[in-house]
Amino acid sequence: MNTLWQPRSACGPDCLPGAGETPEVSRLRRAGRLTALFGALLFGALLLPVLPVLPPAGRQAGGRWWARLVLGSLGITLRVRGRLPRRRALLAANHISWLDIMATLAVAPARMLAKQEVRQWPLIGPLASAGGTIFVNRGRPRALPRTVALVAEALRADRVVAVFPEGTTWCGKPREASDCPAGGRFRPAMFQAAIDAGAPVVPLTISYRTGPGRDGTTAAAFLGDDSLWVSLQRVIAVRGLSITVTAAPALHPEESASRRRLAQAAESAVRLAGPLAHRPATRVEPVLPLPVPVTLVVPSNAASVPALPVSTSVGAPPPGLDLAA
Repeated sequence: MNTLWQPRSACGPDCLPGAGETPEVSRLRRAGRLTALFGALLFGALLLPVLPVLPPAGRQAGGRWWARLVLGSLGITLRVRGRLPRRRALLAANHISWLDIMATLAVAPARMLAKQEVRQWPLIGPLASAGGTIFVNRGRPRALPRTVALVAEALRADRVVAVFPEGTTWCGKPREASDCPAGGRFRPAMFQAAIDAGAPVVPLTISYRTGPGRDGTTAAAFLGDDSLWVSLQRVIAVRGLSITVTAAPALHPEESASRRRLAQAAESAVRLAGPLAHRPATRVEPVLPLPVPVTLVVPSNAASVPALPVSTSVGAPPPGLDLAA
């Protein structure tokens, strides 16, 4: 196994909530969520033959509505902090769960970068292909330059591309019973595509919690030997599960920038935003009525939010970031 392409997470069963730690819904509510999810998947199946004939904007809108429908069927609330790009940007996010993909698609018009195995998943694979997902074969290191070139090509075409540079899922929250670091290092390969295309990098922090005033939860984490079904059962049982997507200010790499330093800068920005994802909002502005509750959270005092400068050049270390962390 090539560890460069298939990194291993230190997270495992010890990272998951113990009995009674997470508020749960009744068995009847769980059955209702499964039924609603089946309806969302059926809608996806009906959408599948239509996507290829739609213009790019139509495909993005269809994928966005479907992702929000899936999240809504599971009883998940989605929150957005910061400004997400609508064109020409590389989104670099931490990776906790299969729900990360749904959350990203629900808030940004992004093409996803996914492992080759996803192409074979029932319904999800065909929908991902029709939506323009770029697949990477992690078992063939020689395919990496071609994948980087495809991402750069999409960026040059003014598209938004979303990647998970950790390469695998982590729990997202350190626990006393576990020695995992909660997150992995950002692999630098895909950041080269942003440098080649002259595109900004927008760090995204994805976090989960189970209601106002509660700390983050690992209930949604997809770890170790978990099957999709086991993870789904855990998710549908949670009461008040919410996902927060926090967008940091964009990093603008110079032509001579190092992809490793760019990856470090993006990783630092994602880690810095972690605590903000659980801080109470001072002002909440509703977006549009959607199948899943979606709100845009805007701090009333922007100066109180630690953030990167909007126009950070990555040719040199960005101010305020510890690149050695």
